[in-house]
Amino acid sequence: MSNSLTSKLLLLAFALLSTVATQAQESDEGNELFRLGFEARFDYLNQTLDGDKLDDASGIKFRYLNMRMDGKIGKMFNYSWRQRLTKMYNAGDFVDNTDWLYLNFQPTKNWGIAAGKQVVLIGGWEYDRAPIDLYFCSEYWNNVVCYSYGASVTYTTNKGNDSISFQACQSPYDTKQNDLFAYNLYWMGKHGCYTALHSLNFSEYDKGKYNMYIVLGNQFKFGDATIQLDLMNRGINGRELLFKDFSIMGEVAYLIADRVNIFARASYDYSDSERPTGLFVYPGTNLTRVGGGVEYYPLGGKGNRDVRLHAAYAYGFGTNGNPAGTIRDNQGYLTVGLTWRIDVISAIGKIVNKVEAKRDSKM
Repeated sequence: MSNSLTSKLLLLAFALLSTVATQAQESDEGNELFRLGFEARFDYLNQTLDGDKLDDASGIKFRYLNMRMDGKIGKMFNYSWRQRLTKMYNAGDFVDNTDWLYLNFQPTKNWGIAAGKQVVLIGGWEYDRAPIDLYFCSEYWNNVVCYSYGASVTYTTNKGNDSISFQACQSPYDTKQNDLFAYNLYWMGKHGCYTALHSLNFSEYDKGKYNMYIVLGNQFKFGDATIQLDLMNRGINGRELLFKDFSIMGEVAYLIADRVNIFARASYDYSDSERPTGLFVYPGTNLTRVGGGVEYYPLGGKGNRDVRLHAAYAYGFGTNGNPAGTIRDNQGYLTVGLTWRIDVISAIGKIVNKVEAKRDSKM
């Protein structure tokens, strides 16, 4: 493609986005039709095993590059799309790296019906948080498949502080497209300092055979302090639900002067499951990970989170029943990095306003 044609296409794209941005700013509802943003994260990693540096797993890494688009279509429909852009070489990769892409029908303020590729509705705060905002996690989190095709219906109370969802989707264990399904009941409730993300999940791992989850995700906020504690119990039968296959994840964080966030987190994964190959956490696993870190927001004096610097360290110990698992015994993990986010439409809108203001001043 010639440089001239490339320049013309770029100018055309900028003009179209400028028009959208201008119309969005003039809309009584704000930027509702089209919101577009990008986010990226770079890390320097230093990983060790038994005190020896793992060269392949260390060095400067381009961890995340995501695009997100949201908006409304009329008064009753809204959509959301998040796409990872770091590993796309063909059409199949593009689909696999689509985290979610769904349409939601909202006939009333109480009811919503959504369909498409969605987040599998599993409770817990570690699971709920965006991967770009987490530095080290449990063995379960590192293996779970959390995006799938399906549909859901949600009821929200009049006050808006409680919502209950039921979702039917492709099972997260269905890696061969064998029509295995999952059925998830999910409650999100916010009451004072406490917010719950609880779920009851039934996921097929073989035809007619289900792995059951009971997940209690709990968050407490006291001023600038936040405490998160997730309790996840799993089992392919009733006996396993008696604490033979479970994970516990927790974090304590404190925000200082709206710019510095310090945190400590820990996870514990255990499995004595009768399923020989394991279901995200393998039998024989008795694994602990502990660590902490600091985040600095240079623009945080105004509550801005668009730029973030971080440093975090974690140490893992115990037994991982999965030979290819993420966390190993006597494993050290250090990450130092930078995250940035940009709202494309708002940025273009500001540029348009400046250009128009400069033009008007010359008239």
